[in-house]
Amino acid sequence: MTGNKAQKGLLHVIKDSRPRWVFITGVLLLFITSGMIQAEPSPGSGQTPFQLTLPLGLEKDSLVIPEDNPLTKDKVELGKLLFFDKRLSANDTIACASCHMPSMAFTDGQPVSTGIHGQKGGRSAPTAINRVFSSAQFWDGRAATLEEQSVGPFANPIEHGFKDHDELVAKVKSIAGYGPLFERAFGSPAITTDLIGKAIASFQRTLLSGNSNYDRFTMGNEGQALSANAQNGFRVFLGKGQCLRCHFGFNFTDEQYHNLGVGSNKKERDAGRQAVTNKPEDMGAFKTPTIREIAKTAPYMHDGSLQTLREVVDFYDQGGLPNPHLDPLIKPLKLTEQEKKDLVEFMESLNGEGWNVTPPTQFPK
Repeated sequence: MTGNKAQKGLLHVIKDSRPRWVFITGVLLLFITSGMIQAEPSPGSGQTPFQLTLPLGLEKDSLVIPEDNPLTKDKVELGKLLFFDKRLSANDTIACASCHMPSMAFTDGQPVSTGIHGQKGGRSAPTAINRVFSSAQFWDGRAATLEEQSVGPFANPIEHGFKDHDELVAKVKSIAGYGPLFERAFGSPAITTDLIGKAIASFQRTLLSGNSNYDRFTMGNEGQALSANAQNGFRVFLGKGQCLRCHFGFNFTDEQYHNLGVGSNKKERDAGRQAVTNKPEDMGAFKTPTIREIAKTAPYMHDGSLQTLREVVDFYDQGGLPNPHLDPLIKPLKLTEQEKKDLVEFMESLNGEGWNVTPPTQFPK
């Protein structure tokens, strides 16, 4: 790898950090790579592999691409159409992209999302970016794969409004132009829930964020990539801010679930992960999101209750919101005003590239 200079710089940044594990996980941030990944299709399928180009800073060995759903050009193109097609809802008004907009880093800028008939959901739309590096999906991890997540909202009465997935399949089949596209992508004109999920998941796996100022900084471009304040914010992130406890690795997430106290003061609490596991200790715990593109994905937290990154920093600084299930990692930080400002500036340096796609202008008829 390159970036020995950056590694030495990072070692200097964190050499006095406590506890010791911060040193270890901090160094892991540097073991990053980029390149072009050719996802091979199934033997004998004759399908053209999709060339997945990883921006600087992303880790090719961490890609989660199921063996039964290799990336191919035709599947990605089909998935993109399905993702943006509002006809994939009960009244032709809601697409996946209605809540995951390219202009907002594949979120919708709302505290909670709006579905069919103007109904409001209960959670903020998480970004679809860098989901290729994870298996479990949604804030509560209820979907074990991206394929499962891709079709989940269609049968939700508040989101796309189909009573079940059979209605979804019937709707797609009613659009004649989709048949040839499914045949090209999967070798058969058959249209099923499973294949719809595979196509949309394939498209979502191409939404990447890397090559940020932070990435260029860690690879040796120290003097130009990050301002002095952002560099100090990086030190706070690694040390006093204790952000690295959950937001570590090249994608800045442990992919685990934590209770921060968000929403615990509300009359009707969101059970979060507990609704999936039925474990009392998982009450109010939600998945750690990536903080790549974090400056573009406000508002924050699972309920969209914090409007700015500064509010997020203040929330953590006070130690979250006390409740019986508060994660023991969450404690008051006692950051100074300058440390808070610098931490925000560092997080803003995580804006990158690789996810800017142009929505389709024509759809199958």
